[in-house]
Amino acid sequence: MPEICRFYGIIIRMFFRDHLPPHFHVEYAEFKGKINIIDGELIEGSLPKKALRLVQAWTELHRDELLINYQQSLTEGGIISRIEPLK
Repeated sequence: MPEICRFYGIIIRMFFRDHLPPHFHVEYAEFKGKINIIDGELIEGSLPKKALRLVQAWTELHRDELLINYQQSLTEGGIISRIEPLK
């Protein structure tokens, strides 16, 4: 599962050929979750509120890039690109 971004101890990853809805995986300390790209909501797992807010802000800024990555991840030989971290 390629890492696409890392900031403030938060690691963002995306699987190849993952299921709908379009989403990515988040790890923060011992917490793990899945975030819906479309609305930024936590769809599985748990994250501390502060980490979730940071991930949601990052998602808003990079939604188009995330959707492109997700579409690419579904194709044979697709490339998942790195995305700038939250600063």
